[in-house]
Amino acid sequence: MSTSDYKSDALKAKDKLQEVSPTMCLAKWNQTSLHLPTGLTNSCYHPPLHEIDADQVKSNPAALHNTAEKLDQRSKMLKGERPGGCSYCWKLEDTGEMSDRHYRSGEPWAMQDFEQIRKNPMSTSWTPRYVEVNFNNACNFKCSYCSPQFSTTWAKEVDRYGEYPTTPPHNAPEHFQGRRRPIPNREENPYVTAFWKWWPTLYKNLKHFRMTGGEPMMDVNTYKVFQYIIDNPKDDLHLNVTSNMCPPDKKLKEKYFNMAQEICMQEKVEHMMQFVSVDAFGKRAEYIRDGLDFTYMMDNVEEFLDRIPGRNSITFICTYNNLSITSMDKLLEKILELRTKYSKTYQRVWFDVPLLRQPAWQQITMLPESYQSIHEDNIKYMQANSGESNGLHIFKDFEIQKMQRNLAYWRENADASTQNKKNFYAFFNEHDRRRLTRFLNTFPEMEEFWKECMNA
Repeated sequence: MSTSDYKSDALKAKDKLQEVSPTMCLAKWNQTSLHLPTGLTNSCYHPPLHEIDADQVKSNPAALHNTAEKLDQRSKMLKGERPGGCSYCWKLEDTGEMSDRHYRSGEPWAMQDFEQIRKNPMSTSWTPRYVEVNFNNACNFKCSYCSPQFSTTWAKEVDRYGEYPTTPPHNAPEHFQGRRRPIPNREENPYVTAFWKWWPTLYKNLKHFRMTGGEPMMDVNTYKVFQYIIDNPKDDLHLNVTSNMCPPDKKLKEKYFNMAQEICMQEKVEHMMQFVSVDAFGKRAEYIRDGLDFTYMMDNVEEFLDRIPGRNSITFICTYNNLSITSMDKLLEKILELRTKYSKTYQRVWFDVPLLRQPAWQQITMLPESYQSIHEDNIKYMQANSGESNGLHIFKDFEIQKMQRNLAYWRENADASTQNKKNFYAFFNEHDRRRLTRFLNTFPEMEEFWKECMNA
């Protein structure tokens, strides 16, 4: 899809959605994120997660997606109401920008069922086209914005040291007990059981299937999915996996790369997108994503692109936070370098910049206004390296638009909260103590902001 088509489809979707209601979003029907270790779900990554009924999925595995809360949100949208969990899109639309509601609804996998959804909008057995699933919270990283729900390494740290001294306390061990406790692999998990019962039905309908984590390379279900695809090719499936690309065991990397190579080179799917999580460049990225070896990760990215030369791409997924800003220029330069090296006949290297929403003290919106000029310079750099006449080795219009949308959101929602500044210092000061890091050694350019937060 070209960049103009992407914008055009979003505009068409905006008009189509308006035929039903001014708040309609097809992602509520055709997209789902499933967090099976905790039995939680949402439609996309913007709304808060909510509970899946463990008893209901025993008789109706499709209830992994068609939860009571999602049915209520669908009902509200049909009436033109704005579900509170979708505030990210509402805030963006209130600035005059189009939101992910329009862009997501405009994608072919979402729009293809528009008429069927309009005819039967409250079905409790609706089968989505776009599914993201987290089977397991096993992970070898402790990313600063993550939690024990998504990382066993985070869980070990808070078990040892306890909560972080923010207000309210961050990642307190007692918070992850009872219903919030991730179910370990060694225990029976009703949500994983329901998923595999649903999988044959789901698979027939899928256009996009994405595995996240935890770290998917560390999870047996990843290889179970890979083997199912090898045994049951699906030529219209986009297979997507999000990885830190720094597996703790190199044998796992070999197994993963070998199966991915078989899937792609034997044309078992239409395309495989390997998402790689990285939020900054070099040592700054390693600080944010504790456990990351930036050089090893980049070496693995190039090995993937070299070893599997067709039917796949890499997308760097940058969870855009206030520690991303000052080295984003170097990451953009690296992306352009990789595009020049590997994108010969089609675009094999992409990137995305979804905004971090939680924890609040890592949002870009709390940075001083002067940091916006750094972001603006990065947009200018992208614009200077754009234009279809330059072929594949450029930044696409929609990538530039995402950076511009982040800037619009930042300006509209600037937050100089004293409490967020206090929490920023409290968290990263404790981070340095526990993890033997030094904030100002890694981010010397942020010294003034650091002192401002320390003295808040």
